[in-house]
Amino acid sequence: MQANGAGGGQQQQPPPQGPAGPELGCLGAQNGEASSGSAAGEQLAHANGLLPSASAANSSGGSSSPGGLSVNNGVPAAGGPGSAAAELGGGGGSALKKKKRLSQSDEDVIRLIGQHLHGLGLNQTVDLLMQESGCRLEHPSATKFRNHVMEGEWDKAENDLNELKPLVHSPHAIVRMKFLLLQQKYLEYLEDGKVLEALQVLRCELTPLKYNTERIHVLSGYLMCSHAEDLRAKAEWEGKGTASRSKLLDKLQTYLPPSVMLPPRRLQNLLRQAVELQRDRCLYHNTKLDNSLDSVSLLIDHVCSRKQFPCYTQQILTEHCNEVWFCKFSNDGTKLATGSKDTTVIIWQVDSDTHQLKLLKTLEGHAYGVSYIAWSPDDNYLVACGPDDCSELWLWNVQTGELRTKMSQSHEDSLTSVAWNPDGKRFVTGGQRGQFYQCDLDGNLLDSWEGVRVQCLWCLSDGKTVLASDTHQRIRGYNFEDLTDRNIVQEDHPIMSFTISKNGRLALLNVATQGVHLWDLQDRVLVRKYQGVTQGFYTIHSCFGGHNEDFIASGSEDHKVYIWHKRSELPIAELTGHTRTVNCVSWNPQIPSMMASASDDGTVRIWGPAPFIDNQDIEEECSSMDS
Repeated sequence: MQANGAGGGQQQQPPPQGPAGPELGCLGAQNGEASSGSAAGEQLAHANGLLPSASAANSSGGSSSPGGLSVNNGVPAAGGPGSAAAELGGGGGSALKKKKRLSQSDEDVIRLIGQHLHGLGLNQTVDLLMQESGCRLEHPSATKFRNHVMEGEWDKAENDLNELKPLVHSPHAIVRMKFLLLQQKYLEYLEDGKVLEALQVLRCELTPLKYNTERIHVLSGYLMCSHAEDLRAKAEWEGKGTASRSKLLDKLQTYLPPSVMLPPRRLQNLLRQAVELQRDRCLYHNTKLDNSLDSVSLLIDHVCSRKQFPCYTQQILTEHCNEVWFCKFSNDGTKLATGSKDTTVIIWQVDSDTHQLKLLKTLEGHAYGVSYIAWSPDDNYLVACGPDDCSELWLWNVQTGELRTKMSQSHEDSLTSVAWNPDGKRFVTGGQRGQFYQCDLDGNLLDSWEGVRVQCLWCLSDGKTVLASDTHQRIRGYNFEDLTDRNIVQEDHPIMSFTISKNGRLALLNVATQGVHLWDLQDRVLVRKYQGVTQGFYTIHSCFGGHNEDFIASGSEDHKVYIWHKRSELPIAELTGHTRTVNCVSWNPQIPSMMASASDDGTVRIWGPAPFIDNQDIEEECSSMDS
């Protein structure tokens, strides 16, 4: 059997006579193989209302039989010796009753399947599906309209709009549809070099519609295009042919009810939405989204295993000899910097293949220890700050390991936080002694803001605004250009640290005695409070992470690392292994399955997927999650 209904080369034997004869003849027709001796096969009409393909047209019979099956838009015609229902089901009454029992959702599914099969070129299969179900793929007027548009018969397509007018809900829809038709007609005339005809369409057909005059002015400018390529480029148009007409048809369909013409590729869109919804609901989904249906199986639900998530210790870094206060991956994900009470910063290299880390450089001399680190946007420089009583800041060249700048404004000062300007040429730094500064790479003071006891700093992507959390339990925005400031976030407890999402929309706060809070900076509202973490008055640094920053991770005073899905208040993972407070976590921005945590136990842990994952493990975990 030819699945696409293509006619076979051999002549089919007529079905045997007797009681089983009509039934077998029906089966042959259902398979799309019209026999020369079968009246139903000879009289097979296109129930879907679409123009038959060449193969379908050639396989249909040329003569009719008095007892043959006549189909009008998929509904058997009344009358004629030998009922059509009897041909289809062996008893007209029962077959018709079956058709009447089809629910609206059943009819919708049949139409969706028919549309999909038609897109694959299986037109005879569509015909048989519509014939047997008694459904109609689309309204006959819509079918005529579709064919005239795809063939570029614009006058006929305009006439079709008059037939469609009673079926359209919006009174203005027909005008808009006509405008789109005439626009395509105009552009095709121009591409063919028929300037006078194009001008006639513009003046006598488009302009009298009195619709979208601004667009008409733009269209008139295309008259000056010297050649077809210039026209296509300026109009951002595919040119005359199937591609542009198909896109036009997609636009036209939006004005027609789905009962008249189905939206384009409706079944694929529904399936894609279902896959995306399952991915969104999957708490452990941490890979790049592929919108192609070819990349997933539609036969099973989407479930990611916890074993594919960074919940397992891959490596323990023990080179620090005292509490580790901070860790941060570089922007390109190839390095990790860790700062410790032992007065050193260690830079680690991430192996791109094994994801193992090895010591690259040790930067020494931070007398008070290192409690905060910031990579420059290009990862060429690293700024290190100390705890509250530290008045110095170190700016290191990462490539050479040399100290470029060591700055201190005053011995009474406190420089405990730093943030880079997006241009990579400036940074801001400050502390709890009452001011913060903007400096260049040589440590020269560019600007300062007095009267602000800073706990944490961040520069927004606009290059102008600095966010600072202060001792008044708030985050304020400071603009160094127009010297204005405004309140953005107000908490009821001290904000120990905060970080901002890549898109600048969300802020993640570690709040004393409260834990981790998520704020929307644009709407200035508290979005969510995450549960589980133990947070006192120690400074703990949390982070966004995973693909598309869908996850949040934070250290805790109960020696654990907590991970949440951004939209869920309850943790999806609690990682154990550290033996003292976990001060900081950092998610690799380029490797979604890698995370680092720094602890007072003197170690840095690298977290990743389970070391050995096989399909059996994943299937078992999926089964347990389903149950």
